[in-house]
Amino acid sequence: MPQTVLLAGTRKGLFIGRSDADRDEWTWDPPAFPMEEIYAAAVDDRESTPRLLVGSTSWHYGPMVYRSDDLGRTWDESHTGTVRFPEGLGASVERVWQLQPSPAEGGVVWAGTQPSALFRSDDRGETFELVRSLWDHPHRPEWGEGFGGQAIHTIVPHPNDPDIVTVAMSTGGVYRSEDRGETWTPHNRGITTGFLPGEAPEFGQCVHKVAADAGDPDRLYAQNHGGVFRSDDAGRSWLPISDGLPADFGFPIVAHPHRPGVIYVYPLISGEERFSPNGKPAVWRSTDAGATWEETGLGLPPEAWTVVLRDGFSTDHASPVGLYIGTRHGAIWASNDEGGTWREVRTNLPDVLCVRAAVL
Repeated sequence: MPQTVLLAGTRKGLFIGRSDADRDEWTWDPPAFPMEEIYAAAVDDRESTPRLLVGSTSWHYGPMVYRSDDLGRTWDESHTGTVRFPEGLGASVERVWQLQPSPAEGGVVWAGTQPSALFRSDDRGETFELVRSLWDHPHRPEWGEGFGGQAIHTIVPHPNDPDIVTVAMSTGGVYRSEDRGETWTPHNRGITTGFLPGEAPEFGQCVHKVAADAGDPDRLYAQNHGGVFRSDDAGRSWLPISDGLPADFGFPIVAHPHRPGVIYVYPLISGEERFSPNGKPAVWRSTDAGATWEETGLGLPPEAWTVVLRDGFSTDHASPVGLYIGTRHGAIWASNDEGGTWREVRTNLPDVLCVRAAVL
């Protein structure tokens, strides 16, 4: 019997919700890793035994990667205890921001960290190795720091070609490798930088999240620190698609896993006013790759002066697709009809930092 597993990483632990394939009623486990910050979670369903992965920050032990092969009932640490830099680099990992299995290469899991570094695992997240080519990139000394820190927070592996992977960071922008990580090229042309004077630079953009289109892996979408953008050429150039939205600021952008051209955002007024216009939560959906937008949100609270972070919005891969939102005020909102209607399935959690879900 299929079941749905929903991972909600918070500032004080991981909360796991469970439902059946209909995703109507939910039960919740006691928190795992209490008082640890969970910035990253992933569901690796590429093999017959699904694996859950969690990136945790313990104030005592530091950053850790945990894995579970029984859907979160028990957990093991990675062999090294954490994602860590080799000795002699003079750097230490402060936080694991992203864990992303590669759909094109079995066993491969990518990790993005603070400070901005990329790590690769070839054993489903048990051990990780630093991708030195990106760490040694000549731009790295000039990568800035957003309010949340300097971190690689987005990893988009190509769905079919294991040679290609795209990353995004704050504040450095989008970088892409097409040679298995040997070299990296900034892909930011057209992404504006309202916080920097003059013409937009080659890199230094504060990109909040990047997602790939379901039908064309070279079509990418970006939610920037001011601006929503689309690229039709794998990130080599970008064009704005925020016309029709109530605001162009926000953190997440989510692409439908099956339907080309369908994307979702959660607009906030601005970087200075980080809540929905008039305090009314709403998800905005485009079904034509950002040419037009429509508001969804039937069933959401009429008022919530809150924020949805860059990894606080996710989908499962069922049909119809389920959508899941976690908020800074500790609510989980879910839709089991692709955003047509919403329901609050959990309240009174700590700040939600990330959500991931799968029907297994």
